[in-house]
Amino acid sequence: MNLKKWIYIVIFLVIFYYAFVANFFITISIIASLYVAFKIYKFYAKRKLNKLTSSKDLFKKSELGLFIALVAKVAKADGRVHELEAQLIGMMFDDISKIFKEKEKARAIMKEIFNEEKQISNDTKQIAQELNKLLGRSILKRKQFVTFLIQLAFIDGGISEEEERVLKKIITELNLSLNIYDEIVIKFENMMKNKQQTMSSKEAYEILGVKPSDDMETIKKAYRKLIREYHPDIISSQNKDESYMEEATAKTQQINQAYQIIKDEKK
Repeated sequence: MNLKKWIYIVIFLVIFYYAFVANFFITISIIASLYVAFKIYKFYAKRKLNKLTSSKDLFKKSELGLFIALVAKVAKADGRVHELEAQLIGMMFDDISKIFKEKEKARAIMKEIFNEEKQISNDTKQIAQELNKLLGRSILKRKQFVTFLIQLAFIDGGISEEEERVLKKIITELNLSLNIYDEIVIKFENMMKNKQQTMSSKEAYEILGVKPSDDMETIKKAYRKLIREYHPDIISSQNKDESYMEEATAKTQQINQAYQIIKDEKK
């Protein structure tokens, strides 16, 4: 074999090495480094999160604390916190508290923030502005928060004028277009309209998994179990696309509709 052929073989082997073998190890190294960096980030993020339970003031200034304050504004906008609103808020507290080491302490702080903020009506704009700063450029998170707030307003049968006023103020301060508000509201309205037009008494019992002969206590237990299972989880929604909140809301509205039909029938 002449020298020229040997040179070609060497060049081929060098190219093969750097194109496949070396790059493979470089790629693996990069992936491993990114994985370690992600784990370190998660560790410090969790550590930072758990520090919130050390002080109510610290929690109150956080993204979660500000969001809970806005939940209080929407829930109390029409003068009182409806039973279904209180139920959804209670489940939200349960969902959020699961991410903390001191779950009960976190829940107690959130409840305290909510109770304080529902008594104040003139700081909604300021709170929304503070939350807007913490959310950075995340449009998805803004829309998920807003969708939850709209769903909360809808749960007791529709959005009142007072609730709409508060919601629009929040949306404006979160730098979202009012068109987004209209789109979400229209989806909810159509969803409720369709359920009201099509759901029969028989379907209502099937949705709750109960029988017409069951008493209201049994039906109420079945309803609460389903609501807890399918309610929109504000924490889970952070890792999912926009459709998650819509689907969870649709299911919740369907369960509420079924429960209301049965309640009316049992009167």
